[in-house]
Amino acid sequence: MNIDILTVVPELLDSPFSHSILKRAREKGLLNVHLHNLRKWAINKHMQVDDYQFGGGAGMVLMPEPLANAIDELQKDKKFDEIIFLTPDGELFNQKIANRLSLKENILLICGHYKGIDDRIRQKYVTKEISIGDYVLSGGELAAAVVVDAIGRLIPGVLNDETSALFDSFQDNLLAPPVYTRPADFRGNKVPEILLQGDPKKVEEWRTEQSLLRTKERRPDLLSEE
Repeated sequence: MNIDILTVVPELLDSPFSHSILKRAREKGLLNVHLHNLRKWAINKHMQVDDYQFGGGAGMVLMPEPLANAIDELQKDKKFDEIIFLTPDGELFNQKIANRLSLKENILLICGHYKGIDDRIRQKYVTKEISIGDYVLSGGELAAAVVVDAIGRLIPGVLNDETSALFDSFQDNLLAPPVYTRPADFRGNKVPEILLQGDPKKVEEWRTEQSLLRTKERRPDLLSEE
């Protein structure tokens, strides 16, 4: 999978993609992440990519020309399955969306900044808009890191255990069950006996039951979704 990211501050994304699971995914060649500094397509020698918004009001807006030129140039090398703008007013990101995006081959993420991007770019180029929550960040870079991490770990071969992602929270609209590791008795608090008996079928039944209970207690809204 190839993920290209357009940003005015690529330095913010150096660390998230240089460690742990995403680092291994890149080293294996399963995930390619390309950071593109929008200022490469700036309109003048001052590296300008933003301007005041028409109609007045506080905050700068990313101009259409640098973004359009950047997208046009990047599209010469590959056809993007999705061009995604990360914005607070986009569709709320969830596991279902991550699952669908993990099946794509080429994705372009546009990180907003300041007050956002000129709406004409959204109308002409953007195929999907995503929000990671009902709050506002300084820019879309942290949101991009979240989206890439959620997608990347689903790519076959990225996780050491191929089945691990199947039991994450939100798969099948359920929260993950409780998990335990050694010691079996920690300061008098013992691991449920069923997990120590070595019966895979009973363990699976227990985990399903616990997932349902935890979801009913903490996120009953998930059970009402289709």
